[in-house]
Formats: sequence, C-alpha cells, structure tokens
Amino acid sequence: MGKVTTKYQQELIDVLHRTAKDKKLLEAFLVDLLTPQEYNDIVTRWQVVKALDRHVTQRDIAQNLKVSIAKITRGSRELLDENGGFKQVLREFY
Repeated sequence: MGKVTTKYQQELIDVLHRTAKDKKLLEAFLVDLLTPQEYNDIVTRWQVVKALDRHVTQRDIAQNLKVSIAKITRGSRELLDENGGFKQVLREFY
C-alpha cells in the first residue's frame, strides 16, 4: 500500500481507531475480519519487527519465530524508514 489512502482504507483505519479503546471489541473485530492465518501472520510480523529493533540477528529471529529470512528482510527494510509506521510506533510505545 502506498502513501495514498482510499476512502475504504480510511474507513478501516477509523474503525480500528474507534475500537482500540475497547481491547475486547478490537480483538473480536480482528478475529472476525482476518483469517486465523492472517491474524497469526500480523502477530508474527510485529514480533519480527520488535526483535529487529532490539538488534536480534535475522538467523535468531528465524529460528525463534519459525519464519523465513525473506519475511524478516521485509521488516528490516521497513525499519530503515525513520518516519515509517513501525519506527513511529516503536518510538512511541517501546
């Protein structure tokens, strides 16, 4: 997804933002919205990004989280963007 947000993407962002105030509702919404695999992939991707930010090696991440180096490389590339969403969230919350 590029930097341009469609009205449908914005609607989803708005729904996530509003439901974020209620963790149980947000979880129920995500479980219904995503397949179990999609949900697991998102959870795992976030763990990859956090591990990369802590300077854990790609080999260790792959071993610990049972993911391919290719998946880790994508997260690594995204972390290069100092103004990207991953960096912003990590700075704000971790």
